[in-house]
Amino acid sequence: MLPVNSSSEPSLRVALVAGEASGDILGAGLIREIKRHYPDAYCYGIGGPLMQSEGFASLFPMERLSVMGLVEVLGRLRELLGIRKQLRERLIADQPDVFIGIDAPDFNLSLERKLKASGIPTVHYVSPQVWAWREGRLKKIRQSVDHMLALLPFEVDYYRGHGVPVTFVGHPLADQIPMNPDQDAARRTLGVSNGDGPVIGLLPGSRKAEVAKLGQLFLETARLLRKDFPDARFLIPCVNERRKKQILPIVGEFPDLDVTVYDGQAQSVMAAADAILIASGTAVLEAALHKKPLVVSYKMAPLSFAVISRMVKVNYVSLPNLLANRALVPEVLQDDATPENLRIFMKKAIEDQGYRQALKQSFMGIHQQLKQNASRLAFEAVRSVIQQAKSL
Repeated sequence: MLPVNSSSEPSLRVALVAGEASGDILGAGLIREIKRHYPDAYCYGIGGPLMQSEGFASLFPMERLSVMGLVEVLGRLRELLGIRKQLRERLIADQPDVFIGIDAPDFNLSLERKLKASGIPTVHYVSPQVWAWREGRLKKIRQSVDHMLALLPFEVDYYRGHGVPVTFVGHPLADQIPMNPDQDAARRTLGVSNGDGPVIGLLPGSRKAEVAKLGQLFLETARLLRKDFPDARFLIPCVNERRKKQILPIVGEFPDLDVTVYDGQAQSVMAAADAILIASGTAVLEAALHKKPLVVSYKMAPLSFAVISRMVKVNYVSLPNLLANRALVPEVLQDDATPENLRIFMKKAIEDQGYRQALKQSFMGIHQQLKQNASRLAFEAVRSVIQQAKSL
């Protein structure tokens, strides 16, 4: 049985669904902005710890939505459909002032279509990358979404050209992260001394399946890097206690490495590191905003990779490369993702000072491009959607 809102009638009722850690960051910033203007607003749906810290009521654990790949989704399909059905019925009965789906398009777009048909205004935050793959979803997006919030500037012309109202808002991380992060302060926060060897961040992902596929791989890479840099230290931030419990036994298989595992602290690890080995995803942009040389890697079920790779229409998977439209950072994926290959790219990221400086300048440009006060722009677009709906 889903809980009900027992408080007195709020001035604004906002339903949101975030499916993973990156969406939790966006949702928290937006809720904070909503409550600046509507302090008693009731925000509920599905979200993570950051959204909940802003007073959000999560009706289901966000972790249950965090699944990637075609094959991987099939194993959880009944559960996901059940969650979506219960949530849909609750929201149609409640009739909130607006529904905001944050990323997670496979879950949110179908939900948004039903909610929009029932008279609830819908906003989708983080435009689905139909310009990269599955362009056939455009029809569904037009049917489901009253307004799209885009993080990337080039997406605006694309969506407008296909009849989808859209606003470029930039990225909240670009607003939060300093243009010149303080490495020494981050190291003090983490208890990391300025020793002789490099400090290397290992970020194998926030999902269970990602850590299962990349945790061992990244630590095997670290073992090879230790031959090049005997005094190297390795830092692993964990998005939650479940991921920490998952990674600690893997770390235990590498007693020869100097590895420290942290609860959270991903931004401090990025700021403290000299170079970063990272799973493909939004965290790659976060690392780039910290101006650190990085190597992107990913593995998924072979069938999922085979199907998806044939559908993708762009040359890159990481946001820094997509924004620059060139290979700023290495992308070492699937069968190419071996400890030996990752070692080669990480060694360059650590040693090549000319490469590191050029990369920093490119990342500065990306940071300036995305620093738009995203949460404020997102709120203004959401408020406009609500006002337009009430005027009809």
